[in-house]
Amino acid sequence: QVQLVESGGGLVQAGGSGRLSCATSGRTFSTFAMGWFRQAPGKEREFVASISGRGGLTAYGDSVKGRFTISRENAKNTVYLQMNSPKPEDTAVYYCAGGGMGGSWADEYDYWGQGTQVTVYS
Repeated sequence: QVQLVESGGGLVQAGGSGRLSCATSGRTFSTFAMGWFRQAPGKEREFVASISGRGGLTAYGDSVKGRFTISRENAKNTVYLQMNSPKPEDTAVYYCAGGGMGGSWADEYDYWGQGTQVTVYS
């Protein structure tokens, strides 16, 4: 049983920075891709970023490209999302996803965290 637990959400000032973490357990973490998605009220779940098992390949959604950075620390079974220069429109529940084929589509992932709320205020 794979478990993903997000942390680090909360209030973030626009133009500042914040970091989300996703701790995993239950499988060999380094063998599978990880991703971050987000969902704002009344909107569909949106791809934010993904990273390959060994961290050599990353991809980003257009709305966060150049501002957010995904990384992973396999020794700690943890993936991170560094949010720089956040904007109020980045406000959403952020979900960590893992396993499966990875990529930018939600159905490419096997496992999901419970989500963490990020609210960006100006």
